Amino acid sequence: MKRLICGSLFDVLPTLGRFKCLISDPPDNIKLGYSTYKDAMPAEQYRAFLRTSFRLFLEHADIVWISYNAKWTFMVGSIVEDLLLDFDDYEAKHFIQTFTFGQNRRTDCGNGHRPIVRFKHKKAKLYPDAIRVPSWRQLNGDKRADPKGCVPLDVWEFPRVTGNSKQRRKHHPTQLHEGLVKRMIDFSTVPGDCILDVFSGTGTVLRVATDRPVTSVEMDPGYCREIAKEHGLMVEHFQKAA
Repeated sequence: MKRLICGSLFDVLPTLGRFKCLISDPPDNIKLGYSTYKDAMPAEQYRAFLRTSFRLFLEHADIVWISYNAKWTFMVGSIVEDLLLDFDDYEAKHFIQTFTFGQNRRTDCGNGHRPIVRFKHKKAKLYPDAIRVPSWRQLNGDKRADPKGCVPLDVWEFPRVTGNSKQRRKHHPTQLHEGLVKRMIDFSTVPGDCILDVFSGTGTVLRVATDRPVTSVEMDPGYCREIAKEHGLMVEHFQKAA
């Protein structure tokens, strides 16, 4: 079953149940050109926004993936440390998405990566065999190579979804690579496990998780219309209780 809910995650999530996996790509807070959302909070307000969001995520999912802008690495690290004190049945792991094509600068080294944090309930199961990749030994003809390949390290190379990418949905300023999202899903779930997608944007999780139930939450009505049109869904407009 696929659901698409138009509303603020702070209103919607408390009404939902629990999910095996949650995937989140929050606004970068770098003045991106979203349709209606103003991507320019003061730093402390953005910190409070992330802290409240992450707490909600942990209350509703066993495994939580959060991709965020590298500008906020130190801020996010402090939020993660604080949350682990309150959620002591969770653990956190840091991942890196490296870009095959980055944005070069003349005054300093350009950014070539996007950080990812994964929260996992200590009893939640992962499926590393589902994300095996060809090993160096396999690629170089070493007879000692495991024919199943190897579980990748925590540095994952997927390109940015640039303007000329076949994946690009031009109505939205940013989106995650489908291969990256698929790896998160395959690592965390099996067919039939329920997935929650917040800040759904262009509906990448819906495109990738074809054999899993997905609940997508997106606050922008225009983006919801585009997602609904692509996936043949009805938009559920969330209404606060009186």
